[in-house]
Amino acid sequence: KLAMEFPQEDICLMTSSPVIKAVTNFKQVSKTLEEFDVEEQPISLLEKRYPNIKVIQSGVKQLKSDEHKIVTEDGKEYMYEKLCLCAGAKPKLIFEGNPYILGIRDTDSAQAFQKNLAQAERIVVVGNGGIALELVYEIQGCEVIWAIKDKAIGNTFFDAGAAEFLIPKLTAERQETPIECKRTKYTVEGSDKKERPIAASDKLGSALGPDWHEGLNLKGTKEFSHKVHIEILCEVKKIHLQQEFIQLQQTSLAFPKEEKNSEPDEVLWPVYVELTNGKIYGCDFIVSATGVVPNVKPFLDGNNFAIGEDGGLKVDEHMHTSLPDIYAAGDICTASWEPSPVWHQMRLWTQARQMGWYAAKCMAADTLGESIDMDFCFELFAHVTKFFNYKVVVLGKYNAQGLGLDHELMLRCTKGQEYVKVVMQNGRMMGAVLIGETDLEETFENLILNQMDLSAYGEDLLNPDVDIEDYFD
Repeated sequence: KLAMEFPQEDICLMTSSPVIKAVTNFKQVSKTLEEFDVEEQPISLLEKRYPNIKVIQSGVKQLKSDEHKIVTEDGKEYMYEKLCLCAGAKPKLIFEGNPYILGIRDTDSAQAFQKNLAQAERIVVVGNGGIALELVYEIQGCEVIWAIKDKAIGNTFFDAGAAEFLIPKLTAERQETPIECKRTKYTVEGSDKKERPIAASDKLGSALGPDWHEGLNLKGTKEFSHKVHIEILCEVKKIHLQQEFIQLQQTSLAFPKEEKNSEPDEVLWPVYVELTNGKIYGCDFIVSATGVVPNVKPFLDGNNFAIGEDGGLKVDEHMHTSLPDIYAAGDICTASWEPSPVWHQMRLWTQARQMGWYAAKCMAADTLGESIDMDFCFELFAHVTKFFNYKVVVLGKYNAQGLGLDHELMLRCTKGQEYVKVVMQNGRMMGAVLIGETDLEETFENLILNQMDLSAYGEDLLNPDVDIEDYFD
């Protein structure tokens, strides 16, 4: 974006990676919903496309904001007029420095994971965000013990109802077609859901795109398809290597079978995971997918940045940090403006792309002395992804984030086919979760944006016999 705005200016891109992540197959699905793929491309492609971009392949050692200078790890110094920090986030590993703990955040770690999985008979997955969900669904031929600290899977993206809808997909053999069930049921429940940052992990690299598992053969050693056991409301208490475990003289558990109490395990495993619920499982390795923290460390020394509660660099509505001529975008920053009532920050690819684009517009406007309006993408939180092979759209305050108990939920569910949930407050739609091919995303997006009073429609709002799109086109 900057290279297009200022073809005469020199633009430097500093990256420690030999490849860049490029957005391809971009599709504007609706006013605020976007779909795209993320693929790795060689640096030379970018330099060819924009002759005024120079890529410097080196990590940053220090930022000297007083001098408008960046020092790279190879000791070179670069002056800047304006700087945008887009260093993303780094994984929160459950325990640092343990060879049996793998994190997944970038393509390198995804490949390491695949190599390990080829020899694995059982793994433990810790975490409950997007990457954990995808991973558990994609793994075949390997027992998976999935430890989550919530009551239901996918807490970042949906509620327990949606989790119930998805769980049959975990135990089904992959080719099975969904059973249709025409019943419609509505439930209303007021419970305050806390949102959590999206999961991802491992040492720093560029974050995985939305389709990171495409083309990876995630298959273990066994001949069955899915074998997943979920341990809820627990975290990892300790990790024992094989020798330590033998000295403990504790019992570890076999993979739980249906309707039976867990039996002691006869196998000796390379590593053992002790959970806070007292259970111990042996496994070949552990995947840590427990969220990320903004990667601010390289830039803090000697610079007085304002930092948000989540550890990101605070940015205002023009993506400005608290230091002159320094902007930030994506996972590294914390949005510190007064947000729209139906938008919130979440460390996702879609938001990183939008923030980067908008930050470039802001840098250009500042340079030219022009004023700029807040980008429309910050009006409504909107994200489309795929979980368990279902299309998943989340809009607005889809988990009633920040609404306290002052809201009600409406639900429509057809088993194996679709799950529709809307969050209502004072007759107005505040958020929605759509799983399956519902074709309701544009209608609901409009209803959330225009805040129309829908009280008169009552439960007919989700009645499958009423064509709601005709009402609100």
